Amino acid sequence: MANINLLPWREELRAERQRTFFSSLGLSAAVAVLILVVSDRVVDSQLDTQSARNRFLEDNIALVDARVAEIRDLRSQRQLLIERMRVIQELQGNRPIIVRVLDELVRTVPDGVYYKTLSAQEDTMFIEGIAESNNRVSSLMRRLDASAWLAKPSLDGVTAAEELGESAMRFSLSVKIQLPKTGEG
Repeated sequence: MANINLLPWREELRAERQRTFFSSLGLSAAVAVLILVVSDRVVDSQLDTQSARNRFLEDNIALVDARVAEIRDLRSQRQLLIERMRVIQELQGNRPIIVRVLDELVRTVPDGVYYKTLSAQEDTMFIEGIAESNNRVSSLMRRLDASAWLAKPSLDGVTAAEELGESAMRFSLSVKIQLPKTGEG
């Protein structure tokens, strides 16, 4: 007689295949979770490392910015000092000129003319004074024009000063300060 196996071998094979499938599926899921956890840890580690690098760079950038600001301040202070030195040198260089101009103003004053105020702006002197007559003012203008240190006198105004005398005049004029040509002065 033929040997007939009535056992459900197909059922057992199917059950075996299902167990193998589910165990493979579980193992695959566990490996996938493990890969996710490991990759998450690696990415977190890389993010922490990059954050540390960024903090290091930001700290150094802040230090460099502070140094740049300090350099800018030093440059502006240097420029101010250079400007002050230039002004001091100009003043020291102009000191003899001012003395000569004042000396020249005294030499050019004719008798009967008195200065009340003298003021200067840049290269112009402004003079206010009193003269005994118009002729004295004219004489002062001619003397100023002939001076080596003064040039271009300009009479700004003449008014009568009767409280000082019949022919007394108040005058105001301006005159340019100039350096004498070489060989003069």
